[in-house]
Amino acid sequence: MTLGVCLAGATGWAGSELARAIAQAPDLGLVAAVSRSYAGQDLRAALGGNLPACPVFATAQEALERPCEVFVEYTGVASAKASVLAALDHGAHVVIGSSGLSDEDYAQIDAVARAKGLGVLACGNFALTVVLLQKFAEMAARYIPQWEIIDYANDGKRDAPSGTARELASRLAAVRAPQPTVPLDQTAGLREARGATLAGTQVHSLRLPGFVISAEVIFGMPDQKLTLRHDAGASARPYVDGALLAVRKVSSLVGLHRGLDRVLDL
Repeated sequence: MTLGVCLAGATGWAGSELARAIAQAPDLGLVAAVSRSYAGQDLRAALGGNLPACPVFATAQEALERPCEVFVEYTGVASAKASVLAALDHGAHVVIGSSGLSDEDYAQIDAVARAKGLGVLACGNFALTVVLLQKFAEMAARYIPQWEIIDYANDGKRDAPSGTARELASRLAAVRAPQPTVPLDQTAGLREARGATLAGTQVHSLRLPGFVISAEVIFGMPDQKLTLRHDAGASARPYVDGALLAVRKVSSLVGLHRGLDRVLDL
């Protein structure tokens, strides 16, 4: 049986690589794509190559008129939440690859998904190295009481912190709250210099040319520190295998789950 997929953001940097991979997978099929730039055309016009026919729509609401089992949200934060809720309303499971959604957004999506008995898998990053970073950080937080996150990205990335940093902070909060030596409200000078507080963790977002996407969490104890870091290259290929796994596994879930490891044996 072929799993029908609707892909929002199909002509983007990561979405285009995923679209090609879905087209080549024998158990998956692209039934619709979302791209404002190529709306009204066939996806082959945008991506080229030996792709099967796939209509492109301007909005997720239009694309979802074509039935699908899984909707993949790989666009920007401005449209992500509305598109996800529309997909759930149409009875599709959802994989979220977009970043920038808040904890409140996720809570609303979770409530809708559970009410409809559908699964949502939100991954700030599909790369295996990020999955391992998250698991190792959770292990470290059990033993080391202080940490902070540095979130690096290129100068064109608008959302801050990144989805990867948000997910990491959320996971660390589930282990315990960090215990800074100097409480934040006792900071001398500019409080903003200590970064933003996200799920109890201080997060510092750098947006500069020369970076692609990197995430770093630094743990500190007296006379010792531990640094865990993921660095992405220029290719979108590292995210494809994880995204395909998420598409295939999301129907086994009910409600919203964050992180690719939710469907991995780790």
